[in-house]
Amino acid sequence: MTHFDEMKGSEGVVRSCYRLVEDWLAHTPPTLLEARRAQAELMFRRIGITFAVYGEQEATERLIPFDIIPRILSQSEWVKLEAGLKQRVKTLNMFIADIYGAQEAIRAGVIPEDIVLRNACYRPEMAGHRVPHDVWVQIAGIDIVRVDDQDFYVLEDNARTPSGVSYMLENREVMMRLMPELFARHRVAPVENYTDELLTCLKSVAPASARGEPNVVLLTPGQYNSAYYEHSFLADRLGVELVEGNDLFVREDVVYMRTTRGPQRVDVIYRRIDDEFLDPLVFRPDSALGVAGLMGAYLAGNVTLANAVGTGIADDKAIYTYMPEIIRFFTGEEPILKNVPTWRCREEDAAKYVLDHLGELVVKEVNGSGGYGMLVGPHSTKEQIAAFAEKVKADPANYIAQPTLSLSTCPAFAGDSIGARHVDLRPFVLTGANGVRAVPGGLTRVAMKEGSLVVNSSQGGGTKDTWIIEDTPGAGQRQQQSQSFQSQGGS
Repeated sequence: MTHFDEMKGSEGVVRSCYRLVEDWLAHTPPTLLEARRAQAELMFRRIGITFAVYGEQEATERLIPFDIIPRILSQSEWVKLEAGLKQRVKTLNMFIADIYGAQEAIRAGVIPEDIVLRNACYRPEMAGHRVPHDVWVQIAGIDIVRVDDQDFYVLEDNARTPSGVSYMLENREVMMRLMPELFARHRVAPVENYTDELLTCLKSVAPASARGEPNVVLLTPGQYNSAYYEHSFLADRLGVELVEGNDLFVREDVVYMRTTRGPQRVDVIYRRIDDEFLDPLVFRPDSALGVAGLMGAYLAGNVTLANAVGTGIADDKAIYTYMPEIIRFFTGEEPILKNVPTWRCREEDAAKYVLDHLGELVVKEVNGSGGYGMLVGPHSTKEQIAAFAEKVKADPANYIAQPTLSLSTCPAFAGDSIGARHVDLRPFVLTGANGVRAVPGGLTRVAMKEGSLVVNSSQGGGTKDTWIIEDTPGAGQRQQQSQSFQSQGGS
């Protein structure tokens, strides 16, 4: 299967945005790359960046592999991608507001009623409820793949509790420390101000009942959660309290935080807990992670939850298949970013096609995540395909299928040499009262095994820094620009 090489392009000639990286790699011995990789791993281990995989004894000790060769996108590429991200996230907010409100998209036949109202992530408690400034998804992570030099495709939407931004920020910090000479040769769009923008975004959607400066907290399930490092990292960078459910209580539909100075009112909760664990009085009664009475305070308009309750429905892969129509319906525009062609197994003809071509397709559970609950047909055994066929036959509505995409590749230092590895991209998009902002770049996830298409960290994938750089100027201007970067330390 052919694939687009982001460094060499479709013509086999190094693309302009990668020329300085190519030169750097040509003059950097593998021993130095190995030393830098070891330094990066040591830095990550010292600061405690880990990723837990449930059910594995070594989960609390696992480091996500880090590749020290940055992924490069030009400013002109980013401009198109950014426009598509903003369009998509604006639409997601309008769609979610609609399904819990007037349900015009359902009445117009844009999306089937049952796929929304019978969805496991649909929250009837939110029906008729409006959130501040109609912002339901304050933080979105949109997974993007590339297959050629022109088009980016949306692989899936993450509108519930998207993770990975701490790795984006730490990857950049490590690269600036270990590769200053490479930074000095590029003008790289910054990502360091993400947390400032996130805090501004969260405060902007505080409830009208907030008094004075809104008090923001980050609610975590606790230290045994796979993303706990990110929770503590973000709380520290945001300058807000990291709290667990037992640190909060509700009195007269107002949320308070227990402190040594007495109860302190909470206005905005950046929650990293799924809906069903938020309030044992409304959702799972056995949950010890949430806060009794939280939904009462939320529905009374006395606290903002980010992201809003019920946004998980936008993560559903069956609903994803209707996003092009949803974008046209709510915006009157053509989608800037394409969907990956998808078969809905809930439809009889599609299910028949999928079952007949399982060995060629990628099949996913509509509510699956992290690379679990899926079949990569070309990389599976006959036994695995047969077993998965039975699952699809038993519950076809629970699955969608897509062609096995030829994901683009970037150079990566894997083992003791440089080779092409498949990548995807998760840009992060913030939405507040003042509009939508896409952080330049995002988290590039890389399949560290040669030929593998699975980039998820839970399945052995790694990460790399993503640079958005200015389009390459002329030779004379480039020399002047390079000297200017060196004088600025590459910042």
